[in-house]
Amino acid sequence: MKRSTVSVVVLTLALLVCANAAAAQTAKRPMTIDDLLKVRRVGDPQLSPDGRLVAYQISDPDKDANRSRTHLYLVPVAGGQAVQLTSGDASSTTPRWSPDGKRIAFMRGGQIHTMDATGGDIKKITNISTGAGDPVWSPDGRWLAFVSDIYADCADDACNQKRDAEVESSKVKAKVIDRLLYRHWTAFKDGKRTHVFVVSADGGAARDVTPGDFDAPPFSLGGATDYAFSPDSRELAFARNTEKVEATSTNNDIFVVPVAGGEAQRITGDNRGSDQSPLYSPDGRYIAYRSQATAGFESARWRLMLYDRQTKKTRELLSKFDAYVEGFTFTPDGKRIYFVSGERGRQPVYVVNVADGQLTKVFDGFNDDVRVAPNGETLVFTRSSSIQPTEIYRYDFEGGHRVVAQLTRTNDAYLANFNLQVAEDVEWTGAGGTKVHGWLVRPPASASATTPRHPLVVLIHGGPQGAWNDSWSYRWNPQIFAAAGYVVFMPNPRGSTGYGQQFTDDISGDWAGKVYTDIMNGVAQVASRPDVDRERIGAAGGSYGGYMVNWILGHNDHPQVKFKALVSHAGVFNLVSMYGVTEELWFPEWEFKGTPWDNPELYARWSPHLFAKNFKTPTLVTHGELDYRVPIGEGFQLFTYLQKQNVPSKLLYFPDEGHWILKPQNSALWYNTVLGWFDTHLK
Repeated sequence: MKRSTVSVVVLTLALLVCANAAAAQTAKRPMTIDDLLKVRRVGDPQLSPDGRLVAYQISDPDKDANRSRTHLYLVPVAGGQAVQLTSGDASSTTPRWSPDGKRIAFMRGGQIHTMDATGGDIKKITNISTGAGDPVWSPDGRWLAFVSDIYADCADDACNQKRDAEVESSKVKAKVIDRLLYRHWTAFKDGKRTHVFVVSADGGAARDVTPGDFDAPPFSLGGATDYAFSPDSRELAFARNTEKVEATSTNNDIFVVPVAGGEAQRITGDNRGSDQSPLYSPDGRYIAYRSQATAGFESARWRLMLYDRQTKKTRELLSKFDAYVEGFTFTPDGKRIYFVSGERGRQPVYVVNVADGQLTKVFDGFNDDVRVAPNGETLVFTRSSSIQPTEIYRYDFEGGHRVVAQLTRTNDAYLANFNLQVAEDVEWTGAGGTKVHGWLVRPPASASATTPRHPLVVLIHGGPQGAWNDSWSYRWNPQIFAAAGYVVFMPNPRGSTGYGQQFTDDISGDWAGKVYTDIMNGVAQVASRPDVDRERIGAAGGSYGGYMVNWILGHNDHPQVKFKALVSHAGVFNLVSMYGVTEELWFPEWEFKGTPWDNPELYARWSPHLFAKNFKTPTLVTHGELDYRVPIGEGFQLFTYLQKQNVPSKLLYFPDEGHWILKPQNSALWYNTVLGWFDTHLK
């Protein structure tokens, strides 16, 4: 065949491929809010002891019922069809394999149950009136450890049951409170403490192994289960709070106690920061745990520590690793530890040698929940991205090569209907010449066909020590904003994690200084792109992101960027009033270097409410009544200030939600209201 003929054929084939691709692209549609609420939520993979099967859970939102149902599934590690283990109206969660692989413990109705690996022979193991949670098997298979919230002065379950019945039946619902941290997240503590119990794996009476007036485990600062059995099943390591006033301290410590009962011994008393997530090495020599060296700072670098049970000495395994150590696990031989850590909006998997601390990055992506098979080489883990919700993957050798294989495809067929947009890395120069990174999600082609330039929505993350990642999200999902015709910009400014600890630390005491410059410089750069209409820019954020929106509201005078509409969700507004009603007081005391009466200048300098005379930008305020982190008064104050100055504003109030809007119908209302606000003012 002549060269010209070959060229014509190749060109024809190429045109056909392009035409087919274009047709496939046209067939897809932008994702709507109702579409997002139908996405199934995969999580909590647990590898069987023989390494052949993965038990996991899938949550299915039910918009009509305004709730989600969760059930358990099995999928072979070698690949194959997933099998559903549980069903019915009641949710089943938290699958945990017995050491012999014959049974799976799980949660249903607030109690621990077990079943065989086919989903049959279901038995109820606990019947404790205060409920059970987070089961952990002992290595010999005889015991299950779990947590329950009890009255510390009650000696048995009958006492707890009587006290709860008295509270429930009383016509008086007043609460008498005599200590701080009297409520947390979305609930009042009501004088209860979290304790660790053990119960026979065959059922029976549960026994409290951490008695006393403290929480064991304590409130979580993030991380894995805060208790673990020793390999010989004779000892239990657990985290507990050690300060008298928990509201002003992050000082949690690791203790060990005999499973048979006895006095607990503290092994981390020298550290004033948080110590948690204990895990024994397979040979029992070490207890690994995560630790923060800085007292009172919940976002200090999470270090990986090793406590030698023989020498009673502790060492840091990765002293030069300038990032958080997140979830971790030992290899079966105990010689290595796999873990995940944030890095520039992703979460790679790493492995470190226990003997010498030699570190290796295994693979990139946004990964979590790493489990190691008995061969020490095969990994099972979860992964997501901006265009794929969480699924379960395998990593091992195939044909002499390292291979990553997707095991579950829970949402693949459903998501094939939508024109999802990959998040693009963007970088710009922030305050002081520092390079800053973030993400950009563009509208799909169907939205782009109508106009060459689109309004811009800037999403500002919370924390402030947090980050936007190349991962899937059900709250603040950028695909929903992009599908509505917006270019979505998600900056990771000063304070963000995954860019070194100094970058994270730079926001403390400087809440609207360098971080404000970082964000505005990024917005100015993105707004200069040819597909962005710089005259139509909006911003939205929650928690600290809401705070920054409130700050922008009083400082919307940047020479290059003018916001036309704002959305503040659960945003800090008045730093002084916020201090008096939030529960975790260590947070404002660290961020603003003391209390409002010890350091009033810093509170005043960065409080958005003091700049209310400048408020002019149309603002939507959203907040939940059950938000004890940023209590509802912050949102009410902001709305009052806006209304008093005749600024176009609206309040969306949820009496049944906390810091996050979670119920399906509430989530739909939130998304629709937010998009409606932007559509009104930016389109």
